[in-house]
Amino acid sequence: MNFELTETHHMIRDTARSFARERIAPDSIERDETETFPHAIVKEMGELGFMGMMVPEEWGGAGLDTVSYVLAMEEISKVDASCGVIMSVNNSLVCYGLNKYGTEDQKQRYLRDLASGKKLGAFALSEPEAGSDASKQRTTADRDGECYVLNGTKNWITNGSTADLIVVMAMTDKSKGVKGISTFIVEKETPGFTVGKKERKLGIRSSDTVSLQFQDCRIPAANRIMQEGEGFKFAMSTLEGGRIGIAAQALGIAQASLEASIEYSKQRKAFERPIAELQAIQFKIADMATNIEAARMLILKSAMLKDQDQPYGHIAAMAKLLTSKVAVDAALEAIQIHGGYGYVREYLVERYLRDAKITEIYEGTSEIQRIVISRALLK
Repeated sequence: MNFELTETHHMIRDTARSFARERIAPDSIERDETETFPHAIVKEMGELGFMGMMVPEEWGGAGLDTVSYVLAMEEISKVDASCGVIMSVNNSLVCYGLNKYGTEDQKQRYLRDLASGKKLGAFALSEPEAGSDASKQRTTADRDGECYVLNGTKNWITNGSTADLIVVMAMTDKSKGVKGISTFIVEKETPGFTVGKKERKLGIRSSDTVSLQFQDCRIPAANRIMQEGEGFKFAMSTLEGGRIGIAAQALGIAQASLEASIEYSKQRKAFERPIAELQAIQFKIADMATNIEAARMLILKSAMLKDQDQPYGHIAAMAKLLTSKVAVDAALEAIQIHGGYGYVREYLVERYLRDAKITEIYEGTSEIQRIVISRALLK
């Protein structure tokens, strides 16, 4: 097995790292405190090709592989996980789904602008009573001539208030259960579509998370993705790739925690020497680094399998399950190493913990990942 990155991979990683340090980092603390969406930064990420990395160039994307996406996601998330999740949703859930399952007309009308960063997308699956059990959709889409009429509520929608279009799952035939769910593209200006209150969150505070309401929204039939009843298949397929993106986000947070711990331990003195010379600190850093490297290998494996068009779903679930835990653990250890300073906002490690926790929850909780993995192994 070849563990070497290509020249292109190195270039992508270095570009993302420089951009994150020079453009994202300076205002990241202020955006976190004020819960301000990074509009200008998202636009620049689009111009650099980071918002449609795996979309072919003919549709406005960068035409890169999943490994490149993982490398960029880690570097962006290492500096600001909020920017990371905005990037992840647009890449993994919106652009990927449209590119794989959308019609030529849908790609022409929507994918090009999404992949180039001119527009932003959101993915609406979760509902007040359909979280981990996504099959319990209550949002409905009733056929009326050449349109569908949408009614219902979605919640926990990342990019929900800032997106130009939303990919929405809705029930077209309740009698068929999961086989009665379909997928639609809803433009922001559609009459009857409204955005609910912005959630105040523990972490990833500069990304917007909102509820969405649909009241007699008339959606052209041409905006349905795939056939009626294939919406659940669409959602599960896109979420498989999305788990790789969230795993890479968690990896970035974990790596940031490790780097902050190493730097601080070399500077901070106790008992008349740097705490980096204390075995207790050395062991913490050794364990953090080992777990992070193991998680990185699992993420890269899932990305390579996806690029090779091989089954990767349960490996992606493993990557997200492991890396999200590694991120939370690394952030906790970073706070412990920093002592009292780790608990205050003057240092970044308290934010790493706040940002890390959500990676164990969204795009499938850790419990759901275990279900996915066990089903794949026991079938």
